[in-house]
Amino acid sequence: MGHSMAADQHPTGFDRDAFTHDGVTRELLRRGTGPAVIVMAEIPGITPKVLHFAERVAAIGCTAVLPVLFGTPGRPADFEAGRRLKSATYLASSLGKVCVSREFTTLATGKSSPVVTWLRALAAHEHQRCGGPGVGAVGMCLTGGFALAMAVDERLVAPVLSQPSLPLPVTKDRAAGIDISREDLAAVRTRCERDGLQVMGLRFRTDRLVPGDRFAFLRRELGDAFLAVELDDDAANPEAVLRPHSVLTEHLIDEPGQPTRAALDGVLDLFRNRLLEGHDTTPAATAETPAG
Repeated sequence: MGHSMAADQHPTGFDRDAFTHDGVTRELLRRGTGPAVIVMAEIPGITPKVLHFAERVAAIGCTAVLPVLFGTPGRPADFEAGRRLKSATYLASSLGKVCVSREFTTLATGKSSPVVTWLRALAAHEHQRCGGPGVGAVGMCLTGGFALAMAVDERLVAPVLSQPSLPLPVTKDRAAGIDISREDLAAVRTRCERDGLQVMGLRFRTDRLVPGDRFAFLRRELGDAFLAVELDDDAANPEAVLRPHSVLTEHLIDEPGQPTRAALDGVLDLFRNRLLEGHDTTPAATAETPAG
């Protein structure tokens, strides 16, 4: 079970691997050395811009680990002239597969997606393999809330929710919640109060997939531990065709002084502070234990 990559699809500069837990095997891309950061792609998958974000994570001294949850690694999601129909079809195909998959909770409130169990096991494995004080995680769009649910595990010390879009906000109740069970949310809240865990969230203010009520909910539940970054539409890359949504990838303007670049730098600083500065990053002695 899981997804596989043909050799000609393998992105340059990334090692290829796989991880198995509870009978489910998924491909991984990995780059860098140092404490692990699990990078979970947005729809339609691990695009070149997601890979570029992973490269930035590796450049600060972390290991970027990208599980292939859907889509084709390295395939662009752009809407250039002559490719819009093909790109839209790919986007719709990836979204359709997620919506019918039992591993992704797209509509239910008060529930963590089943795939989070696999992701927690991956984070535990990568912590053992890479060492350091813990693991970071970035979820984007439909995977945004996964980083929050993963933080039940104390090894997850730097969760980032970039435009967390589940449950799809088709009702008021769903707009004012996020895809995490009440029990998991209570555990994360306890970690915030007891351990000083901080959870970063990123969104554009007019993004209908990530309504303001969702961030208001996280502020109520997590208090000052929730670090909200909310951007105006004019901060988004004007060359992107879709409405402002993807803070760290499609709508990033990667230039000093730009609000999206400041958001990216804030994410990288969170990883530096929680995973690198003043910490022993030596891998655990048992790091060679086989996956799964």
